[in-house]
Amino acid sequence: MEQKDIDLVIITGMSGAGKTVAIQSFEDLGYFCIDNLPPALLPKFLELMKENEQKDQKVAVVMDLRGREFFDALLDTLEHIGKESAITEKILFLDADDQVLVNRYKETRRSHPLSPDGLPLNGIHKERGILDELRGRAQQIINTSSLSPRELREKILNNYKEKTQQIFSVNFVSFGFKHGVPIDADLVFDVRFLPNPHYIDSMRSLTGLDSDVFEYVFKWTETQTFLSKLTDLLEFMLPQYKREGKSQIVVGIGCTGGQHRSVAISEHLADTFSKSYVTNVTHREIERKKG
Repeated sequence: MEQKDIDLVIITGMSGAGKTVAIQSFEDLGYFCIDNLPPALLPKFLELMKENEQKDQKVAVVMDLRGREFFDALLDTLEHIGKESAITEKILFLDADDQVLVNRYKETRRSHPLSPDGLPLNGIHKERGILDELRGRAQQIINTSSLSPRELREKILNNYKEKTQQIFSVNFVSFGFKHGVPIDADLVFDVRFLPNPHYIDSMRSLTGLDSDVFEYVFKWTETQTFLSKLTDLLEFMLPQYKREGKSQIVVGIGCTGGQHRSVAISEHLADTFSKSYVTNVTHREIERKKG
């Protein structure tokens, strides 16, 4: 049986130091992610991953003191994993200064897992003692005291992404207003003001994927003017979204039925921005009709 390589990142550290942001960042990097996995179950989970047909797999798991009675088994589990030649294991330890952690608990009004009825600082001191040995084994330690969630995400993405991997993607979705606006759209643009191929008998049964419809939509001056202004707007906005830490943007392009104008415009925009970003295009009403 062919050996499968597993890139395993164990995310651990102080409660309140940013493990939720970290696991979300690894998810954006394409890792298979599990939050709060009991350490005793990790070997069994990795065995299941080996049975997967995919050859090289990336896995990120959060292990912290929420699994209190299981956490003592983590060091023994790491010794077991270290003997596996097919597994590359890294420990990412997130830390923060005591005062910062206390302030975060006050802001969220949550109690510390080791001091549910007492002072957060008492729980923080207990946690540091328990995690001291694990901290010493970590390949990377990030102190998040002065980092915003966006800055922590950028740090993780820069440290763990593959050299050729692009994180930010732009998804164009064509749709028909008569079927409703996509609920996951970040930006929505209405192209119902453009000449409608639906009223031309030879094009009514076609879509914006057909050359006749595509050429008809793009032959008008108003189409060219609209695309020039919209492209300029998106060229300004997309880098701002990327800098703010978004992993993807969904741009909805709507016409009446979602078959002609919105499809042609979405195809054109996806092709235009594919030179700068990872782009995807979905034609909601065409797929709905096929389904």
